[in-house]
Amino acid sequence: MSHNSFGHLFRITTFGESHGPAIGCVVDGCPPGIVLTEADIQRDLERRRPGQSKFVTQRQEPDAVKILSGVFQDERMAEQLTTGTPIGLLIENKDQRSKDYSEIRDKYRPGHADYTYDAKYGFRDYRGGGRQSARETAMRVAAGAIARKVLDKLYGKVTIRGALVAMGTQNINRANWNWDETANNPFFCPDASAIAPWTEYLEGVRKSGSSVGALIEVVAEGIPAGLGAPVYAKLDNELASALMSINAVKGVEIGDGFATAVMSGEENADEMRMGNDGKPVFLSNHAGGILGGISTGQPIVARFAVKPTSSILSPRRTIDRSGAETEIVTKGRHDPCVGIRAVPVGEAMMALVLADQALRHRAQIG
Repeated sequence: MSHNSFGHLFRITTFGESHGPAIGCVVDGCPPGIVLTEADIQRDLERRRPGQSKFVTQRQEPDAVKILSGVFQDERMAEQLTTGTPIGLLIENKDQRSKDYSEIRDKYRPGHADYTYDAKYGFRDYRGGGRQSARETAMRVAAGAIARKVLDKLYGKVTIRGALVAMGTQNINRANWNWDETANNPFFCPDASAIAPWTEYLEGVRKSGSSVGALIEVVAEGIPAGLGAPVYAKLDNELASALMSINAVKGVEIGDGFATAVMSGEENADEMRMGNDGKPVFLSNHAGGILGGISTGQPIVARFAVKPTSSILSPRRTIDRSGAETEIVTKGRHDPCVGIRAVPVGEAMMALVLADQALRHRAQIG
């Protein structure tokens, strides 16, 4: 299987399967001299880790990351620093239950990649999805933590935050948006008034053995104007590709996205004035901080839609590998809304794209 790498100058390659001994990542292109410890990475992994509430998979994985290479510290150094060589990361799998999948060994889950994976490779690891499992995203989050440090090194303080703005039929009230609230509830929801109804709603979904989709918004602040390129390396092009690469994502929009299709030119235009500091001030941000594929200096805003988890308890019609028609019920431990744990993954992919673009910008422009 090819295509396990992402990025250009800041490049990651992930490896491992859901029910294998470990998952891992090699980060290539990280500049030297950046303070980096396992604790720096672990903070982000804790936000994605399974088993933290009844609304995510109950697989109990500590997701303890190990740095295998690419850093150095001796007795004369106050801090551990990156060396500029490839950074190897490893997370051991501790709580696999492969027997949970024995009944679906030869059956294709509707809505899942079982059939397409088998059609392409003639073989699939049915235990939790193998390589196609969302378990792989833990390494994206780990690499994203390093990307954040690269951005901070280049630009001071860059803030990348994500929030769940819709879950199934439930939406937030944007008038109540509070970033601090995302750390106070199991949904990464920025609207405190939505927590009670969302809890009741998802509890019903969970008890019924079903699942629902979600909409996640990711915002990056502190990125200067100028990142990206006007043709094949558009910042929004690469960001959309990165977010679409996340498991179960079926739609991406930048800024106002699909809503711009019904706007007039006057409504959509982000008008400009000159600020007191001699820099342009935008009066709106319908473009999501990107114009012509290049960052404007405004917050970069992206949203992505995550479909419902395909592994559900409700019987579904399907076929098996021999072509026989049958029914399938997927037992085991699954997320009733996989979009919840996709929030830190979306943040990581935003960080990876921006770090890569920042290093490319520095290489070309200085």
